[in-house]
Amino acid sequence: MKIIQINSTCGVGSTGKICLSISKLLNEQSIENYIFYTLASSTYPQGRKYSSELYIKIQALKSRVFGNYGFNSTLATKKLISNLNEIKPDVVHIHNIHSHDLNLSLLFNYLKELHIRVIWTFHDCWAFTGYCTHFTMEKCDRWKTCCHNCPQRRQFSWFFDRSQQNFEMKKALFTGLDLTIVSPSQWLANLIKESFLKDYPVVVINNGIDLNIFKPTESNFREGYGLKGKYIVLGIAFGWGRGKGLDVFIDLAQRLNDRFQIVLVGTDGKIDRQLPNNIISIHRTQDQYELAKIYTAADVLANPTREENYPTVNMEAIACGTPVVTFRTGGSPETIKHCCGSIVDYNDNVRLYEEIIRLCGSGKPDIGEILEEAKYFDKEICFNKYIYLYLHDTIKECHFDAD
Repeated sequence: MKIIQINSTCGVGSTGKICLSISKLLNEQSIENYIFYTLASSTYPQGRKYSSELYIKIQALKSRVFGNYGFNSTLATKKLISNLNEIKPDVVHIHNIHSHDLNLSLLFNYLKELHIRVIWTFHDCWAFTGYCTHFTMEKCDRWKTCCHNCPQRRQFSWFFDRSQQNFEMKKALFTGLDLTIVSPSQWLANLIKESFLKDYPVVVINNGIDLNIFKPTESNFREGYGLKGKYIVLGIAFGWGRGKGLDVFIDLAQRLNDRFQIVLVGTDGKIDRQLPNNIISIHRTQDQYELAKIYTAADVLANPTREENYPTVNMEAIACGTPVVTFRTGGSPETIKHCCGSIVDYNDNVRLYEEIIRLCGSGKPDIGEILEEAKYFDKEICFNKYIYLYLHDTIKECHFDAD
């Protein structure tokens, strides 16, 4: 058996790390596999970069000008198809392909023509919309029938609204495949069943994390920032803005007294200029061991995300023994059992504040119970379900729990 994974990155970012974890599990079973990607660089032996980043930037510019998001990158896609012809994979596993690195028409017509089995993990909603990856904040449901007059168009196209054309082309290309869709959350799986992809089998396989890295880890973080005796309210995101709840933390900074200290990780100079003086800002770090130390030092992770699939930061915090409080949005609540934190209504800043107070005080969860729940996030348990899926011809033969 030969397995090809296609993603924007290899070993970098959340989806790139998922691909790498799956590939290593395949290696353990001596199954030939490769990861095809376009962004960043990788020294992974089975990584295959099929385009340059300069080329991708040019395709992104074309997409902005013409509004045809997903239908450029002809040369890169032909190179990818040439590699597929050479390898002759039994399964093509698609992940994130909306980084201007593929021509959807070329790839999906090829997959149909050769009747190649496809597994596609949806890390967001892009596959069944004209442009966007998420639509919760816009309260848009055009995707249920046909995208048009896109309220987020300016994020994707400077001049033309081709959301309807893109939607209709995707619908035509993505139907008639030998396809199984994987969703990391039940929330997204439910949305898929309301989309034009509703007739395909959909299985939920939660994402996982490395519990050898994310575990209670002692450090001098509190001493280093002068936070001994204070409650640390942690926020972690990579791409801070309203969607990740930056404004909520600014509001919390006014509500919480000086017994509490908000620490935000993943910021930059632009974000720093928006923050009040009583928020500690730590710029982006790729060191996962350092993140584990910060999670462990915190008393609570606040995740007021407004658009989310299955947030990794929730899992990482819980694995380090830190409770989480989050908005009831997307798949974020699915990561939190009653013993691991709290879920509050969307945009309810007051209730979020109250739960932070409670979780840091009388309602502090038992760390043993939190760590027991974290066992379900073990990446080997989660991603071995993909191996099982590869090895079986139909979804009916896959008996694992979709939890």
